Amino acid sequence: RLALAAAEGAGGAAQEVRKRLAAIDRARTWVGSARRPALLSDLEAQLQAITGPIAADDPRGACELLLRFLEISAGVLARCSDGTGVVVGVFERAAEQLGALALAARLAPETLAEQAAELLLEDSHGAFDALVPALKEALGDAGLQRLEQGCRERGAVGGSRLLLQIAEARGDGEGYLGQFSAADLRRRSVAADVARVLLANGRPAQALEILDGATAEAPGRLDGAWLDSRLAVLEALDRHGEAQEMRWQWFCRTLSIPHLRDHLRRLEAFEDGEAEQRALGVAEQHPSRLLALEFLVGWGALARAARLVLAHATAWDGEAYALHSAAAERLSADHPLAATLLLRPMVWGALETGRSQRYRHVAEHLRSCDLLADRLDDWQGHPDHAAFVSRLQERFGGRWGFWRLVEP
Repeated sequence: RLALAAAEGAGGAAQEVRKRLAAIDRARTWVGSARRPALLSDLEAQLQAITGPIAADDPRGACELLLRFLEISAGVLARCSDGTGVVVGVFERAAEQLGALALAARLAPETLAEQAAELLLEDSHGAFDALVPALKEALGDAGLQRLEQGCRERGAVGGSRLLLQIAEARGDGEGYLGQFSAADLRRRSVAADVARVLLANGRPAQALEILDGATAEAPGRLDGAWLDSRLAVLEALDRHGEAQEMRWQWFCRTLSIPHLRDHLRRLEAFEDGEAEQRALGVAEQHPSRLLALEFLVGWGALARAARLVLAHATAWDGEAYALHSAAAERLSADHPLAATLLLRPMVWGALETGRSQRYRHVAEHLRSCDLLADRLDDWQGHPDHAAFVSRLQERFGGRWGFWRLVEP
């Protein structure tokens, strides 16, 4: 019906969409995983009609329909099983298109602000998290002020994501900062966020003051946002040497590939090669073998990664199976023994703990070990493949669920 109506003109298509949105909104039937594809297809068809032929012929009418489409999101999501997020994703995409359509429709900023405030304050599923940035141009500063007022009238409080987004969209660094208490600003995550906004508003000195006022504890791996914010501020203040030293110290602590790359990129010509070798040495001596392995494989230093694996052959426990699997795959071409020594602990660990949900994966790992064994002449003192399988059968012969997957 929608296709036929669209063929006759945008007016017919708009009427059909309006009727269909009303029907979707009235429905109360629970939509489980079996019915979800049909609902998703229906929603996609309405959205495409609104933003396609209707918008081309009647931007204002399309804008009204898109707002109506967004209004029904709460009811739809409340009666829908959406563990994969595909249904909420349709509404997210619709929200992102509202700004451009509102501009084309020349919708009054005050009217748009009122309608947006209603949507935002009723959004309990996070479907409209990107709506404020999307509406920035269409609202303008006056419209954003009206949006802030409307949100506060409807219960939004200082420090909420919504009011922070509005302050950022307005370029109001002071208004953004003012929504946090002194105690809030002592948290590095908050300080990093505030500094990012202040820097965007051309206030790097104040941003640095906020960052340095946060807790002075030694930064940990989870303080990356604070560090990145401080690096950006130091660069803006032309304190490049201090920023470089900070990148290097952070790399030595976390073995962060992006920070090392950024550090090397900023060095003078011919200095980067020496610095890279120094970084590889730091990685090999790092107290966390897992971080070292992740870095060396990610950097492409596979010979060094293999050397690390062999040097700590009995220390790999297979718990970090995502890393072990990825590293073993990268090492398998030229370093079959190292790859084998990473695969074996995953097989042993799954059988020892009886993790039957991992049997299919580790059976594949054991088959990979068998293939790698064909390319190995020197086991360097480690049991060969037949001896390892014999140990598995002796210790875990009763794990029939696993052995059935291994046997051809």
